[in-house]
Amino acid sequence: MKRSQSTLALAIAAAFASTAHAQDSGAVAREKQMGTVVVTGNRPSSLPTQIPTTIEGITADEIARTINALDAEDALKYLPSLLVRKRYIGDYNHAVLSTRASGTGNSARSAVYADGILLSNYLGNGATFAPRWGMVTPSEIERVDVLYGPFSAAYGGNSVGAVVDYVTRMPRRFEAHARFSLSHQPFRLYNTHEDFNGRQGSVSLGNRQGAWSWFIDVSRNDSDGQPQTFVTRLPTAGTATGAADTVTGAVPGQDRSFRDWLILGTATQYHTVQDHLKAKLAYDFSPTVRATYVLGVWQNESEGRPASFLANGSGQPVNSGPVTIGGRTYTLGQTDFNVSNEELRHLMHGLSVKSNTKGVFDWELAASLYDYDQDELRAATVALPGALNGGAGRIVDGSGTGWNTFAAKGIWRPQGKGSGHIVEFGYQREAYKLASIERATGNWIDGAPGARNSAFSGRTRTQALYGQDTWRFAPDWKAVLGLRLERWEARDGLTSNATATVAHGERREHYASPKAALAWQVTPDWTLKASLGRAVRMPTVSELYQGGVNGAGVLINNDPNLAPERSWTGELTAERKLETGSLRLTAFGERTKDALYSQTNVLVTPNVTNVQNVGRIDTQGIELAYGVTDVFKPGFDLNASLTWTDSTIERNDKFPASVGKRQPRIPEWRATGVASYRFNDRFAVTLAARYSGDQFSTLDNSDPNGFAYQGASKYFTADLRATYRLSKQWSVALGIDNLNNYKYWNFHPYPQRTWLAEVKYDL
Repeated sequence: MKRSQSTLALAIAAAFASTAHAQDSGAVAREKQMGTVVVTGNRPSSLPTQIPTTIEGITADEIARTINALDAEDALKYLPSLLVRKRYIGDYNHAVLSTRASGTGNSARSAVYADGILLSNYLGNGATFAPRWGMVTPSEIERVDVLYGPFSAAYGGNSVGAVVDYVTRMPRRFEAHARFSLSHQPFRLYNTHEDFNGRQGSVSLGNRQGAWSWFIDVSRNDSDGQPQTFVTRLPTAGTATGAADTVTGAVPGQDRSFRDWLILGTATQYHTVQDHLKAKLAYDFSPTVRATYVLGVWQNESEGRPASFLANGSGQPVNSGPVTIGGRTYTLGQTDFNVSNEELRHLMHGLSVKSNTKGVFDWELAASLYDYDQDELRAATVALPGALNGGAGRIVDGSGTGWNTFAAKGIWRPQGKGSGHIVEFGYQREAYKLASIERATGNWIDGAPGARNSAFSGRTRTQALYGQDTWRFAPDWKAVLGLRLERWEARDGLTSNATATVAHGERREHYASPKAALAWQVTPDWTLKASLGRAVRMPTVSELYQGGVNGAGVLINNDPNLAPERSWTGELTAERKLETGSLRLTAFGERTKDALYSQTNVLVTPNVTNVQNVGRIDTQGIELAYGVTDVFKPGFDLNASLTWTDSTIERNDKFPASVGKRQPRIPEWRATGVASYRFNDRFAVTLAARYSGDQFSTLDNSDPNGFAYQGASKYFTADLRATYRLSKQWSVALGIDNLNNYKYWNFHPYPQRTWLAEVKYDL
């Protein structure tokens, strides 16, 4: 398909927006109105459901029946055009959300909220800055909604890909829930032939008494993940020799560029223990005004342990020093097989006061704080096996890092509930602080921190005013016009090596982002929609300041003057209302200038590799979504989606080899399908599948071998789930993820076939 040459065509090239085709649960009712989703019930979504654009969603009942959900991000598993790069159960630092025009390396191009509290980690952009999914457990989810694209003025430039809102439980009477699950993954890759198991448990209680309501959820996850990284050597790294081999066990293979190499062992395999506490307290000042406080506590203890494939003549593992393999001698460093421990304790606070009169005026005040109360990684710099008993190492401490938000919002309906206008406006403030320091230590297990190795820190802050008017100017027409004004600043930037520190100057910039949408109810069953929006994604603290300082005290490997990403995004949608569901076809397009990517600047000598601005990336595609209940017979539900995307780098002066190549981590084709059959009120079975086509991890697409460590492969996986209600309170579930045991990669290997069992109690 030929790419459009027009900016306007790219920006509007998107089809027909939305609606959640999720089945209604008893507590949450949905209705269609002018093609948009109107959510009614006790716990409404925070998403702007009046905007005629694509919104998809899923309820708690659907999650329980159709998804083997062991982490909060699993709820998004089968929604159109979405992918969470979850590597293993409890993946806390690499589970990045990918959307239509943003790959899994672009975590800052989506926004994730829980009850309106920001979970997205905008301290950086990339795999290690994944949303804080651990602050939500599957058992407390009531519903999840997703707004595709930056079409609401209520969200900043990070919403360019999608906005996800988790709505968690708030009781209307006494309730109690308990859940226990087990997982089992036989993993076979290279010379790893092990079984990795996990167990989870959660208990929640809640009640409403008069004006007060409360809910508390506690959970624990204890799991072993499969190996994530591997020690490798290219033949060019060795020295030719006529000596005999000194070790056995090396696995020959090819890297992501089809170059021959040797896999010598695993470098990282995590045992993870996570504890989570969520407490919510609400007070109704009146039938229309409620105050809510939320406390989240998340603790993580993980051990990273390697395993060498190499063994000497006595059968003992070899972890360091010179080795001879196949006529070449290689040297293993002290940290090739790296050993690490990590202890994290993060705290989340949220406070809101909101009115819900549905009359002329409603308002909300909300504030949140996310704090890295403890964030410490300890890693050995000495080799195994001695490292297990201590020895020299390094400590990376990020304690004190975090972010806080404040918002004041208003909704004005000039003529009351039946008005043709709904005007939304507000003020928002988001502030981020990043502080990371690495120090040497004499004992990596429990030694005190010593001299500084490196450090970086800084702050960013965005303040915004926004307004948007939803106007039903004719019986079959609805329009939305919005504008967001932002003031961004970066300050207190410091980058250090062991002896020198470079301070960065302050920056202040202003941007305006207009939004527009239009819906036409052509017939009672057909709706056409168009949406257009600008988004400005500002550089994060780590993109600005995480780098290095050379021996002369000169800054290297970062650029504190990075320009922001500026995107125009559009979509056009045609939606058909079916008797028990909907059919949607959406064409979408995006043009992004100054995209932020790590790359090598070949225009300077020596070449510099760091985060840089990529001149222009154009994306266009088509998304088809179908969702129907009772489709062939009562009890049979079917949901499916198919997405075609063409995302191409059109301009990149600093790295010309990337021009004309595909944007990393965005496949041309992807699809999902979920078929569920309820035999009766007790027993249901679901078969689901996902497909993703070929993709690349590099800007110049020089990594065509996706089925290799560090590659990004295509995949087709099927999942199975069966649920059975034993009684009114007790239920059980059995499931298999990756039923067909497809071995696929996204830099790291994804899980292989995983068996799951679950017992639940609900009162």
